[in-house]
Amino acid sequence: MQHTKKPDATEKHEQCRIAAFNDSPFARLLNMTITEAHDGYARVVMDCVHTLNPHDVAHGGAIFALADQAFGIAANCGTVDRVAVSVHIQYIAPATGTLVAVAERVADNGRYSTFRVMVYEGERIIAEFDGVALQVSRPPR
Repeated sequence: MQHTKKPDATEKHEQCRIAAFNDSPFARLLNMTITEAHDGYARVVMDCVHTLNPHDVAHGGAIFALADQAFGIAANCGTVDRVAVSVHIQYIAPATGTLVAVAERVADNGRYSTFRVMVYEGERIIAEFDGVALQVSRPPR
């Protein structure tokens, strides 16, 4: 007989947060999907075929939205709520296919957290996004 491990409270919380971000109207509009996330980390995928600009490459706003989605879930998948207070994106190369944004927390002083998000098309770097998030709720005790 095989035993199935039941998710603990942290895993259930993460699953709820991921579902909320995946099911948001904006994420659905751009066809973004979170493929992996936990506190301080996220991986989000988007096919940019429906986001092309007149030059037939991904619109910068769509690339920004993908990076911001990864930043948002990486910042909010834990037990505290955070909001963005500052972001910067640098576009490095044009893209036309499936994009992957990988967000990682690189610093945290308890109130502010800094995240780096790299956007890739395959192995090629498309954009680099840096974001600072402010903690707006306290972790449960």
